[in-house]
Amino acid sequence: MSDRHVVVLAGGLTHERDVSLRSGSRLTEALRRQGLEVTVRDADATLLPYLAQAKPDAAIIALHGGRGENGAVQGILELAGIPYLGTRSHDCRLSWDKPTAKTLVKRAGFATPDWITLAHNTFRDMGAAALISELVEHLGLPLMLKPHQGGSALGASVVRTAADVPGALVQAFAYGDVVLVEQFVEGVEIAVTVVDGSEGPRALPAVEIVPESGVFDYESRYTAGLTTYYTPARLDPEAAGAAAELAIGAHKALGLQDISRTDAIVDANGVVQFLEVNVSPGLTETSMLPMSVEAAGEDLGGVYSALIEQAIARG
Repeated sequence: MSDRHVVVLAGGLTHERDVSLRSGSRLTEALRRQGLEVTVRDADATLLPYLAQAKPDAAIIALHGGRGENGAVQGILELAGIPYLGTRSHDCRLSWDKPTAKTLVKRAGFATPDWITLAHNTFRDMGAAALISELVEHLGLPLMLKPHQGGSALGASVVRTAADVPGALVQAFAYGDVVLVEQFVEGVEIAVTVVDGSEGPRALPAVEIVPESGVFDYESRYTAGLTTYYTPARLDPEAAGAAAELAIGAHKALGLQDISRTDAIVDANGVVQFLEVNVSPGLTETSMLPMSVEAAGEDLGGVYSALIEQAIARG
């Protein structure tokens, strides 16, 4: 029986609260099987007084969206002096903002679909019809539209005709005032988990994602049976190696720590293109990280227990 006491933070007041609670529950069970004492807490007004009184050895953030991924909760744990598993608060912001992440990963030498970022008031000031025409002219069709921040594909959609762009913009702007418009790349969609160890970051087997609808949206992600997953992904050795290289490269370029999941797509020419990265990957029954861990012949609780020890050693 371990004498470690770990706090798992799950829930939060975001659109992804339910997913976070499911992730927290699964992680808690996995860690308890490792013999750790685990307490589940929400990120609310009771958290700081609890941390001051309980003084846990470490915390794990299983919050998705908003404060769990943008560095806010990480910063609070730093203020409280609680070691935590995951990326530092300042670096979380680099990956949370999708255009920033794409820029930094592209500068590191990796491919990513061409894109433009537009604020809601730009359409008002410049005229929506003319701007949409320029978007289609510059980037072509189809396009992927999504909020520049956020997760679980909330507010994201694919448009194949110019007539569909206004509706997709409305959907994206419902989750924020800035939208990322990027070229939609047809290909094999994959997710690659990266785990830090004593010898540096390593990539676990990639997960291939095949949604029934053709688009990996919120419903496809969290409704059992709507998406088929292949782990390891059905890639040739060269593409599989490139996917691992991209994920590790993104992990390093963005200053990520302990664990991350990179979403990418392998296009018709075999080029692996970066889409986005997640510093607090889902751990539900339909999440890709646990699939990668299992395909690697490892145990979820064992992986996270080792990362907890790393976090405690860092102080």
